[in-house]
Amino acid sequence: MAVVLLLAAKVAISAPLPEFAARPEVDVAVRHQMADQQAVGVAVGLIEDKRIIYLKGYGLADRENGEPVNRDTLFRWASISKCLTAVAAMQLQERGVLDLHAPVRNYVAEFPDKGAPITTSQLLSHLGGIVHYSNGKVIRAEQAYDSPHPYGDVIVALDTFKESPLVNQPGEKYSYTTHGFILASAVVQRAGKQRFADQVRERIAAPAGMTTLQPDYQWVDLPNRAAGYTRKGGKVIRDTDTDVSWKLGGGGYISNIDDLARFAVGLLNGAFTNPQTQAQMWTRQRTNAGATTKYGLGFNVSGAGRDLKISHSGSQEKAKTRMVIYPERGTGVVVMCNSRHVKPELITTALFPFVR
Repeated sequence: MAVVLLLAAKVAISAPLPEFAARPEVDVAVRHQMADQQAVGVAVGLIEDKRIIYLKGYGLADRENGEPVNRDTLFRWASISKCLTAVAAMQLQERGVLDLHAPVRNYVAEFPDKGAPITTSQLLSHLGGIVHYSNGKVIRAEQAYDSPHPYGDVIVALDTFKESPLVNQPGEKYSYTTHGFILASAVVQRAGKQRFADQVRERIAAPAGMTTLQPDYQWVDLPNRAAGYTRKGGKVIRDTDTDVSWKLGGGGYISNIDDLARFAVGLLNGAFTNPQTQAQMWTRQRTNAGATTKYGLGFNVSGAGRDLKISHSGSQEKAKTRMVIYPERGTGVVVMCNSRHVKPELITTALFPFVR
């Protein structure tokens, strides 16, 4: 019976999405936030009763060329990509091929010994002591590559930071790190014996009907990819177009608004893991000393019961994103924006009154 219900949930969340009836009150709220924050382009999705009830794009995907945001526009997920890595890892745990509490070097020997074992669980909860961007010294390995795009392989992407010293001992404290999720994606690739991106596509994107989710490889010409913007000296200007291939598992995915909403609905419907695994993923983790953090395994976690709130935000060149869901209520809001200076949490807060 459990298998039948899981399959039914997967079919329901992957069904084609309709055009939605107008919601003028939502439009007013979004446009007010856009004006206040000088946002160039925004797309939003509303979720109620564990289903998508509204999707719409606003503003411009490319201001200079006058291209509007619509449901085909592709936005970077930025750090919401970490949620994909966590789900993929938890699926492998369910299969019995990944021990979250084993040293990561058991799977990825290319990662140097740091003097203390680091586990996948610690990586997924930002407790591994791995350096982020500016909280410690980031050391790149000096390597020559035959491939013009070597970091398309998440194992090779370890070269961007693997020689860096730890910022603290594993388990000592919460320290947010994108590099830690690059290492986690390498563990997923090795434990799953399949390219990381292929595991995400087959076990997350396909069951949820996500047709546009993919790595944001700069060398691939993607139609409908949004341009990016940032604010400097009070003016909104074109943002840099940096390569994010090296941090796929920590911030390198891209999709349209439909697919981010589908991912949120998949989480609400338990389409990716069993209930016990999902509960484990959404449990706030503890340091070695017993201090409770604000993060589970790949997700921010707060509240409890009906007020349990699961969320993640993303911020990088060309993008600000946010996903918020309340599992017990079956509600959620997702926001994608191509303006790095915007605070998407203000938009999600403004939109939650419109879901029940």
